[in-house]
Amino acid sequence: MDETPRIAPGGLRELGLVNHGISTIAGKVVGGPRPNIFTTLGRQRGLFRAWLWYSGRLMPGGKLPRRETELVILHVASTRECAYELNHHRRIGRRVGLTREQVDRAGDRDWTGWTDRERALLEAAHQFVTTRDIDDAAWATLRDHLDEATAIEFCLLCGQYDSLATTLMTLRVQPEA
Repeated sequence: MDETPRIAPGGLRELGLVNHGISTIAGKVVGGPRPNIFTTLGRQRGLFRAWLWYSGRLMPGGKLPRRETELVILHVASTRECAYELNHHRRIGRRVGLTREQVDRAGDRDWTGWTDRERALLEAAHQFVTTRDIDDAAWATLRDHLDEATAIEFCLLCGQYDSLATTLMTLRVQPEA
């Protein structure tokens, strides 16, 4: 597959002042250049800001603990084989308390190091992404650990990062150097 970006990351002119500023701040927060995800998606100016607000309500502003949110995101990224999401969220996962081994094994639902709760999250996320559903047994196990509102959020989180993986891979957004 050709890895040339289908839409190149934009600068100030393409992003506008607000999105360029958001991208610059995001780069400083992660300790690197302006993230290509922001400088690419930011070219769709208003929708980008709405997407950021929605995404921020899921992560970091959601009901799931940050560590578990990152575990789910890493599993979705691993299942989708989305290099950009994996690279970005490996760093975040480590910052929010996942061990190096947990980050490395986020795609492996069968690893014996997971707690029952983590295994329930991973199994449900895997089914969500691969079958577009969660079977009754996995749903019941997930609900043993999550209340109603958090279970809804979990589905939205999985859907958000599955959709984002599709968008990043379709646009051929490249990880930062």
